[in-house]
Amino acid sequence: MARVRLSVAERRAELLRAAVEQIEARGVAAVRIADVASALGVSNALVLYHFSTKEKLVAAAFTFAAEDDLAHLRKLLGRRTTALRRLRAAVRWYAPTGQAKGWRLWIEGWAAALREPALLDVTRDLDRQWKQALSEVVAEGVTAGEFHCPDPATTALRLTALLDGLAVQMTAYAGAVSRARALEWVDEALARELGLDRAALTAPEPSPCGHSVQFVGRVVDERDQPTSPGRATT
Repeated sequence: MARVRLSVAERRAELLRAAVEQIEARGVAAVRIADVASALGVSNALVLYHFSTKEKLVAAAFTFAAEDDLAHLRKLLGRRTTALRRLRAAVRWYAPTGQAKGWRLWIEGWAAALREPALLDVTRDLDRQWKQALSEVVAEGVTAGEFHCPDPATTALRLTALLDGLAVQMTAYAGAVSRARALEWVDEALARELGLDRAALTAPEPSPCGHSVQFVGRVVDERDQPTSPGRATT
């Protein structure tokens, strides 16, 4: 059967998705151009035509994954609900799952970035954008009077450091921390950073008619139905 002809953009996206999968499975150090080519049934020359070196392919693959993650983060933080609910949804989505497949990619990336300047730029930029997005929503909540936080940027840094550390514990040391316990710690940290009682994170939110809405055992805004959680690359 003849292979479907793809545009340049489509071909690059296909190669990058395959590269992400191979990095997750093999690690940055072990993955080869041949692994990506073999996964798609194409030639090594085709991969090299688009990326020229393994280093450029790896950096582009991490950028590709980062863009997916950031798009999902912006979607969560752009929902029509309070800053508090958006923040909680974002940090709980960012927290690793039990399998933490996507987190293996980022832990690999952090390690490789110590030796690869191009990859360091990618991981650093993702980290900066994540912190900035959180900081902006914290500032929105302060302005709206939802909570008190004297330094949104520092709060975003501390929350990110906690989440990244939990990801390492849950991914590198299976069983060290359960997902339930990790989410409990995340909620405690978020409440503490915002000067709230932990119960306030799940308190009923008034609907447009002035009353709370119950949905599947927990209170949500009827304008903002929950979506399936999970890191984009997980």
